[in-house]
Amino acid sequence: MTADDPSVAAQGLSLTCEVDGDTVQKADTGDLVFDPATLVAYVSEIVTLAPSDVIATGTPGGVGHARKPARYLGYGSVLVTRIEGIGECRNTCRREQR
Repeated sequence: MTADDPSVAAQGLSLTCEVDGDTVQKADTGDLVFDPATLVAYVSEIVTLAPSDVIATGTPGGVGHARKPARYLGYGSVLVTRIEGIGECRNTCRREQR
């Protein structure tokens, strides 16, 4: 979402996180303490934001360490983070190259 893109209303968007195809976290932008417009305005006072920048605001319930049994990312795990109407970020876990 960019400031010049009025086609996407920032309130009430579904946020999901999947690990290897399983939805492990699901929330809504309405659950944020501060609405997206306020967050963007605040962060913009500190740094210059550009299209594709991400503002990390924390995490909803469902983190792997809190699960019983715990679930962690491993080599080859595919993590997909998605915001309804905006897009997704897909990451595949790899070993550190030394």
